[in-house]
Amino acid sequence: MLKFYKTIDGRIQRLEKEEPGCWAMAVHPTEQELHYMQETMKLDRDFLNASLDEEEMSRTEKEDDQTFIVVDVPYQVEQDDEKDDEESTVVFTTIPLGIIITDQYFVTISSKQSEILDNIAAGMVRGIQTKMHTRFLLLILLRIAQRFLLHLKMIDRIATGLESGMHSSMKNEALIQLMDLQKSLVYISTSLRSNEATLKRISRGNLVTLYEDDEDLMQDVLIEIHQAMEMSEIYTNILTGTMDAYASIISNNLNIVMKVMTSVTILMTIPNMVFGYYGMNVEGLQFPVWWVPTLISLVLVLIAAGILAKFKMFK
Repeated sequence: MLKFYKTIDGRIQRLEKEEPGCWAMAVHPTEQELHYMQETMKLDRDFLNASLDEEEMSRTEKEDDQTFIVVDVPYQVEQDDEKDDEESTVVFTTIPLGIIITDQYFVTISSKQSEILDNIAAGMVRGIQTKMHTRFLLLILLRIAQRFLLHLKMIDRIATGLESGMHSSMKNEALIQLMDLQKSLVYISTSLRSNEATLKRISRGNLVTLYEDDEDLMQDVLIEIHQAMEMSEIYTNILTGTMDAYASIISNNLNIVMKVMTSVTILMTIPNMVFGYYGMNVEGLQFPVWWVPTLISLVLVLIAAGILAKFKMFK
C-alpha cells in the first residue's frame, strides 16, 4: 500500500500522486509499488529492501542526494488466539521503519501497519509540515519514543495483574506470560539502545540539516529515549525478581497440596488396617460385631487427625 500526503494550509491532506514536498507512506508495498518508487521517485532499491527486512538494525546511511535512516518501532502482537482470554499472551516486539529523505520527498517504508504513522496521516499530530523534512523526522522519532513509554507502562500493568493471582496458583500459564513479558523487555531495551545511537548520529547534523528551532525538539526526543531506557531497565529487574518469587510460590503451593494429600492418605489407611484385621479368617477375635471395628477406626482416625493438626499438616 502506497499513499501520498502533503501539508496544505496547515492540514495534512492525501494526494492522488507524488509531488514535491509530499510524504510517501508505504506499508507492506507490493513489487509494483517498489518498482514505482524506484523508477518514478528515483529511490535507491537497496534502501527500499532494507526497510522491509524485519531483521534490519537501526542505522543511518547517506548516498548521493538520499539519506536513509532505520529506526525500530514498537509493535504489539497477540498470541494464542485459540485459547481463552485469560490465557492469551500479549507480546511486545519491534519492527524496523525505513525513512528515506530526498530533496523532494519524505518517504517511510514498513512491513506492517504502524499506529504512529496512521495517527500522523489522520491529522492527529499537530505541527506536521511534510516539506520541513528535519522537523518531520524529529516528530516521528518523538512519537516513537513516546510509544515505547506507553508499551512499557502496559507491560507493567499486565505484570501487576498477573501478580495479584499468583499467591494461590499452581499453574504455569502466568509464569509463561511473565516470560513473554521479559522477552518483550529484551526486545524493547535492545531497540532503545540502537535508536539512541541513531539519534546521536542525527544530532551531529551530518545526515540532515538541524536548524536552531529543531534543537529543542531533538533534546525532547533524547530525553524520552533515555527515560524509556531507564524504565525498561527497572521493569526488567522487577520482572526478574517477580518470576523467581512466582516460581518459588508455585513450588511451595504444590508442596502444601502434597502434604495435605499425604495426611488424608494416612487417615484413610487406618480404617483399612482395622477392617482388614477383623476381616481375617481367624478365631478368638474379641467383640466380633460390625460396630466394634467401626468404633475403633473412628477413635484412631480422630487421634491421628489431632496429631496431624497439631503439626499443621492440613495447612
